[in-house]
Amino acid sequence: MDVRPAAPAIARRTFLAGTAAGFAAAAWPAGAAASRPTGVIELFTSQGCSSCPPADAALVDFAADPDVLALGYHVDYWDYLGWKDTLASPENTARQRAYAKTLGSRTVYTPQAVINGRAHMNGGDRRAIRSALRTHRASGDGLSVPVSVDVTNDRLSVSVGDGRKPAGADTLLTIAYFRQRSAVEIERGENAGRTLVYANAVTAQRTLGMWDGGPMSIDLPKSKVAEHAADGCAVLLQMAIDGAPGPVLGAANLTGLERA
Repeated sequence: MDVRPAAPAIARRTFLAGTAAGFAAAAWPAGAAASRPTGVIELFTSQGCSSCPPADAALVDFAADPDVLALGYHVDYWDYLGWKDTLASPENTARQRAYAKTLGSRTVYTPQAVINGRAHMNGGDRRAIRSALRTHRASGDGLSVPVSVDVTNDRLSVSVGDGRKPAGADTLLTIAYFRQRSAVEIERGENAGRTLVYANAVTAQRTLGMWDGGPMSIDLPKSKVAEHAADGCAVLLQMAIDGAPGPVLGAANLTGLERA
């Protein structure tokens, strides 16, 4: 396949088969609800990738688990195949490329799942993803720093508790805005003729500040959620390695918010 030059290179993979049954079975929460997950899955996916629907279905199911923060980052480098991903952004693609550096990967690919910022794998391999989450929890490489996000009236309140800050690395607090559910009719490209449902598609991610290891609180206007065409948000406390995302130390998410 002729792929435009990029660094790192782009790879295509064929992954585990799946069905659309997972879409129908998912329960989409109603009303604002906050949770503190014990693991984070970041799925890099594309509406123009024929291998991605099974991974997208898996993310729908993972998103229904309160112990998991499941985020979908739609990338734009497959748009040339005939369908422009309606949820993609260059920022999402840049995040995936940055992960390639910290994870020691020579390629970026879809569907790719990054677990707790520490490992990557086939985004459709549910067993491998669950295994990685369990392994990180058992080894102490899970989410060890308490993080919370709540909504009161017109304000989002983000808090980070005491924790052990890794030496020699910056630790950033970021907020990701997402759409809990997006149903898209694919008209062209590799998935032409299909209507696919996506969970927690990230519309924007912003840095809130740097963490020094002590308690930290930040308030934001709730209107920021609607400003980014979202109805949920997630907060990530994450190491930055040479400016690229690294291990996630803590996370929280808030769903069921109003979308403009």
